Amino acid sequence: MDGILNIDKPAGKTSFGVVAMVKRLTGERHTGHAGTLDPDATGVLPICLGKGTRIIEFLMDTIKTYRAVIELGVSTDTYDASGKVTGRKDPSGIELSALEHALEFFRGVIRQTPPMYSALKHQGQPLYALARAGIAVERKPRTVTVYRLDLTAWQPPAVTLEIECSKGTYVRSLANDLGELLGCGASLKNLVRSRYGIFDIKDAISLSQLEEAARRGDWQQYLHPIDSVLRDLPSIVVDEAGEEAIRTGSPPAPDSSNPPDADSKYCRAYSGDGRFLGILRYDSASGAWHPKKVFI
Repeated sequence: MDGILNIDKPAGKTSFGVVAMVKRLTGERHTGHAGTLDPDATGVLPICLGKGTRIIEFLMDTIKTYRAVIELGVSTDTYDASGKVTGRKDPSGIELSALEHALEFFRGVIRQTPPMYSALKHQGQPLYALARAGIAVERKPRTVTVYRLDLTAWQPPAVTLEIECSKGTYVRSLANDLGELLGCGASLKNLVRSRYGIFDIKDAISLSQLEEAARRGDWQQYLHPIDSVLRDLPSIVVDEAGEEAIRTGSPPAPDSSNPPDADSKYCRAYSGDGRFLGILRYDSASGAWHPKKVFI
C-alpha cells in the first residue's frame, strides 16, 4: 500500500515509535517518517508507506508551521523542559517592546546552531548520544529561513509564538538564542507542529483512530496519494510513448502542446488517463526532463 498518513503524534512518543506502530497496524514493511519531532512535541508527523517513502526528500523541503511556548528565565542543557536546568534568572524586567525587538533578529534568513541534544551525527554518532555521555562537540551554524514569526501571546514569563520555517530549523535553538539575546535565558516549554506542507493538524488522525480503523480493516481511507504532497510542482501529461520512456528511465519526448515549466527543477508526469507516473528532473544542458522517481 502506497501513500502518506497524516498522523497527530502524541506527547511522550518518539517519531521512530510512531513509525513502528504504523508498521504494525498497517502491515506495510516499508514505512518511514518525514522529519523527526522530539518526544515531548506533538502534532503533524507525516508517515510514508510503500512507494511513498521515495518522496520523503521532497516532503522535507516543504514549509513547516509550529506553535511554541517559550519560558523566559530558565535555561536547560536540551534547550527544552525535558533537560537539566543550567541557569535561572529573573525575567521580570523584560518589557514587551524589548521582546518584540529581539524577535526581529529571528525573522528571514538566519544562522542557527543545532542543539547538542539532536539526532544530527558527528563521526557516525548521534549528537544526543554524545551529549548523554558528557561529550560536547562543536556544531557548525546552519542557514535556515523563518518565513513568519508571530508573537501570539505574552504572559510573562511565557512567550507564545507561531513560527513558519524551512527544513532544518530547530525551535529549541530559537528559544535558547532568544533567551541569550534577552539576557535572561529561555527554554522551550511546549511545541506543536500545526502544519507540514499540505498536512494540517485539523485533518490529522490519532494513533488510536488508526488502530480502530486497522481493526475494522478500512485504515486505507486515511491514506493520501503520493502525488498529493507534490502539488506545488508543475505537471505534464505524456502519451503512451512518453509513459514507456519514463518506465525505462528515459526522458519523454517534448510535447509542444504541453510544455513543462523549465523554471522549475522538477515536475510531475501523468498519463493521458490521469495516472501519476513519476517525478522528472530538468537537465538544462540537454533541455530534457529525465525521470528522477518512477512510480509505474
